[in-house]
Amino acid sequence: MKVAVVGATGLVGTKMLQVLAERNFPVTEIVPVASERSVGKEVEFKGVKYKIVSMADGIAAKPAVAIFSAGGSTSLEWAPKFAEAGITVIDNSSAWRMDPTKKLVVPEINADALTAEDKIIANPNCSTIQMVVALNPLHQKYNIKRVVVSTYQSVTGTGKKAVDQLFNERKGAEGEMAYKYQIDLNVIPQIDVFLDNGYTKEEMKMVKETNKIMRDDSIRVTATTVRIPVVGGHSESVNVEFSKDFDLEEVKEILRNAPGVVLQDDTASQTYPMPLWAHEKDEVFVGRLRRDESQPNTLNMWIVSDNLRKGAATNAVQIAEYLQGKGLL
Repeated sequence: MKVAVVGATGLVGTKMLQVLAERNFPVTEIVPVASERSVGKEVEFKGVKYKIVSMADGIAAKPAVAIFSAGGSTSLEWAPKFAEAGITVIDNSSAWRMDPTKKLVVPEINADALTAEDKIIANPNCSTIQMVVALNPLHQKYNIKRVVVSTYQSVTGTGKKAVDQLFNERKGAEGEMAYKYQIDLNVIPQIDVFLDNGYTKEEMKMVKETNKIMRDDSIRVTATTVRIPVVGGHSESVNVEFSKDFDLEEVKEILRNAPGVVLQDDTASQTYPMPLWAHEKDEVFVGRLRRDESQPNTLNMWIVSDNLRKGAATNAVQIAEYLQGKGLL
């Protein structure tokens, strides 16, 4: 299968190529697409070098699927053009996520909604993906009423410029700033721009996307998203109120058997999820499970995942795997 990766030179695009190779997606030819300034450069996939091409040439190559990670404005302009050419687009930007005509997909939860007619499929926000993978199996059993989430997000979510800023600051070197403030030895309680309601765009993404993916608008979500000086993945402190009471051991058993989830919850050995351990892994790690003693039917949990993998590249490739497996490409 011919596969295009749009935004092939970025942090996520590079990870897309890595994940496609690692998961042995049936690629016959990679079509790496990037901005005009990168055209003619080369990327490597499974030991073969491919020349980066323009958007127009990417369409002309007629790939079966195009995985986009090139930003919202690029996606708004070009995804429809790829789709018109009969190419299935899996888009990692925020451009199409809340479009009522487009599916927003986490394969463990709602891939069954996909059809051959879905030519532009939205990949959710990284912090939303890991949260809903852990929450959905519990929602099926206990019915979630409300979620309070605080995130601790890796600088890799901002891109290479932010990673460079962190390591420049760490070694005392001058360099370009991705953030308004120093990130090393600091936390920044702002991800994306502020909206009129005082929340950031990232926080409202988590609210709206959770409802759409879990196909339940009755779930109330409130979020605070924070950037921290780590690179291995995003962490989330999640407080979940259910309609029904739960047994903690049963919760652990549900999570132990949930697709895409790894339970790391052993206080005796001080075992719990950390970005250090989630780095370069595809699973969502869950631990610190405990009853909220301040109100009934409420659970505290800690969720960690590699935001460039499950939060972006892996989720997109899993969507492609589902489409391919169901003969929808």
